[in-house]
This record gives sequence, structure tokens and C-alpha cells, in this order.
Amino acid sequence: MKLCILGLLMMILSNQVGAAKPLVIAHRGAPGYLPEHTLESVTLAYAQGADYIEQDLVATKDSKLIVLHDIHLETVTNVEQIFPSRKRKDGRYYALDFTLAELKTLKVHERQDAEGNQVFPLRYRGDGSFQIASFEDQIELIQQLNRQFDKTVGFYPEIKSPAWHLEQGIDISQLVMNVLRKHKLDDGSKNIYLQCFDFSETQRLRNELGAKVKLIQLIAENDWSESPSDYDVLKTPQGLADIAKVAQGIGPWIPQLVDLKTMQSTGYVAQAHSAGLKVHPYTFRKDALPDDVTKQQALQMLFKQLKVDGVFTDFTDTVVDFLGEK
Repeated sequence: MKLCILGLLMMILSNQVGAAKPLVIAHRGAPGYLPEHTLESVTLAYAQGADYIEQDLVATKDSKLIVLHDIHLETVTNVEQIFPSRKRKDGRYYALDFTLAELKTLKVHERQDAEGNQVFPLRYRGDGSFQIASFEDQIELIQQLNRQFDKTVGFYPEIKSPAWHLEQGIDISQLVMNVLRKHKLDDGSKNIYLQCFDFSETQRLRNELGAKVKLIQLIAENDWSESPSDYDVLKTPQGLADIAKVAQGIGPWIPQLVDLKTMQSTGYVAQAHSAGLKVHPYTFRKDALPDDVTKQQALQMLFKQLKVDGVFTDFTDTVVDFLGEK
């Protein structure tokens, strides 16, 4: 009888773990409403109920870490107007060529394309005085909000272009680990995931830099030239098994999980789960869906059909509301 009761309890606990509520990961804060990665955008994502908030990390000239999606500045700031002579030979303005103090003088605006047009036309159209935030700015803000609201909203930093930074003489992964350890965040039990597109760097973080934090291997497509990693290999069962040796999960692109024409699963989520990996795909944007797919259909596909463990989104409130209705 005792064995039967014990077995029943284990089954109940197993079902509870398997039915854990998916994570809502605020992609660059709340860029569906305010300029990405700014403290204001982070605060809005927090208020909308995010479980985790993402920080893309880039190094500065004085080896500080700022929260910026690209190694370049001109797509989201007015750097051309403030420092017109500081571009490199390729015409681009690199965050690494500026000190943190200089970067703080820039004004952050809604993301623009090469022609200066707003990438998402219906998003923020104002002229507010938004600034670049440092990684430590965001750590302090989220920790203080957690303290005051008695919540545990987590961090989800990404190490951007580690191979490129190393070519420039900066070990950005070491800088990131230094900050995490300073704030006692290099801890697998804390609400933080550290992500990177470069698999060799993910391995280095765990095996050489001694990272204890939960790691996520991001999965791109080879033609994006995101890193030296071969993503076709990483998408195979053997690739997933190799990832599982050092990381707790993967962050794939949504079209890698489902055929957007037929809305049929590719089987990748199930393969990752079989390898013991969490799956946190990117990016749900309700203003960038296929023409014949509604936001409700897209979210049902992600959470009910594919059964992902979390999702990156520009619209935290939309995903939170959907999960609340389940």
C-alpha cells in the first residue's frame, strides 16, 4: 500500500512539473510600445507581467556592458547627429568605439532601417528622451522592483557577437561573468538564463569560465552569419545531445518549429524535450504575423500544439492575457 501511495505521489508531482506554466520572456523590454531596451521599456514589460526580461549585451570602449541589440548604434540612436565623425570606414557607428558616458548622451529612438524608416510603423512615434541603459542599470531596476512588489521577475541576458568582440580585443563573456558574479547571479538556482548564438562560446562559458548560471543555446540559420556555429548540425538529434551537455535549453526561431504555410510541427520541440532541453523560441510579434494567422492562432500553436516552455515576445501583455485564459 505504501508503495502504491508513493507511486501515486510521484505521478502527481511529475504531472505538476510537466504542466508548469510557460514563461513569458519580454524581448528587449516592451518594444511593441516603447523604444527597445530602455529603462522605460523594461518597466512597462515588468508591469505587464513578464516572467523574465531580456538584456542584449554589447561592450563599450571602457569595458562596460550596455543593453543594445546590435554592435552598431545608428539603427536605434541619434549617434550620427551627436558624433558625426566617429563612424568607421564601413560607415557604421560601433558601440565599442564609445565610452559609457558618451553613449549616455545619445537619444534612443524607435528602430529604423537603412533608409531611416521605422521598421514597425505602428509602434512608438513620439520624440521622448530615452537613453541607452547599462546592464547594471537594468539589474538594479529589476531587483528594486522585485523588492518593492515582492516578485521574482528574472533576467535573460544575451552575449552579443563574442567572436567579433574578441577580434576587437574584448572578452565580452568574461565581462558578463564578472557582472553576474558581482551581483550574485551566477547561480543555477536564480531566476536567470544566459543565452548566446555562438555554440563554442556556450561551451566555453560552462567549461572554461566555470559558469553556474543556466545557459540557453540560441539557434539561428546559417545564412544569417550570426556566429561561426553550424546551426544545421545543432538542429540534429546529435547536435541537441551536444547542447544538453552544457546548456539547459535552446532558443530557436519560430519557423524552425513549425511550417508557417501548413502550421504543422517540424518535430524540433519534441526532439529537444527528448534531449532534456527547455525550448524558448523567438519572437512572437502580433504586428508581424503571417497574413492568414491571428495572434490567437499563433499562441495556440506555440503553447498547445508545440508545447514550448516559454516564448520571447515584444507584447508581454498579449501573451500574459492568453495564458491567463487557458
